[in-house]
Amino acid sequence: MNLRDKLRGLLVRVYARRVEGHLDHASVPEHIGVIMDGNRRWAKAAGSSTVHGHRAGAEKIEEFLGWCDETDVKVVTLWLLSTDNFDRPQDELGPLLDIIDGVVRTLAEDGRWRVHHVGTPDLLPAGMQQTLKQAAESTAHVDGIVVNVAIGYGGRQEIADAVRAMLADAQDKGVTLGELAESVDVDMIGRHLYTGAQPDPDLVIRTSGEQRLSGFMLWQTAHSEYYFCDVFWPAFRKVDFLRALRDYAARHRRYGG
Repeated sequence: MNLRDKLRGLLVRVYARRVEGHLDHASVPEHIGVIMDGNRRWAKAAGSSTVHGHRAGAEKIEEFLGWCDETDVKVVTLWLLSTDNFDRPQDELGPLLDIIDGVVRTLAEDGRWRVHHVGTPDLLPAGMQQTLKQAAESTAHVDGIVVNVAIGYGGRQEIADAVRAMLADAQDKGVTLGELAESVDVDMIGRHLYTGAQPDPDLVIRTSGEQRLSGFMLWQTAHSEYYFCDVFWPAFRKVDFLRALRDYAARHRRYGG
């Protein structure tokens, strides 16, 4: 690292401490959703392989959760694999699934996070389904940040699964279709989402400069604030995170208008 890079790093750290010092913890979002975008483009810019980009993105997760822990965030949803990702070439998808499996294991072994899967298990390999089940069971007692790992996740699929679960629940209770039609409301559908009784995301961060949700938590983000960051996910820094929180705190949230 040359002198210029060292000086730049020092200035960024000083600036980050300044931003953090002015952060009002009372206005920190309770639930943050993260669309971790840009692994492949980061790797391409670095002249490296796509797999290396995914590995670098995976390594960023523990660091990010540490920042969330420092600022009193209660729930984090990490979008690790969408339903659309299954259309990727097998030579990319296979290693990506292995990396994600390793992420889940690492989160469970850390001891600080309560791991919860959001997504369609049937889309995933049997081994990953088992990893997710064990992670949820082994961390159920943890009194720390709830980490939703969105794997095999699609927003439309979640809503379809919620309606299907609602209908099955009504059938089990002997409720007729007519009675269900009379009683169904947004709260009932919400209770059958993957996130269940969790609070909806207050803030959604998307890295890499893309300014769209791509189907991320379509139901839950109706009133969320969005923060789009130009930095690729593997290069996402604490100062970028603090800027997102500062931007969120400065907004006046107007529900429904």
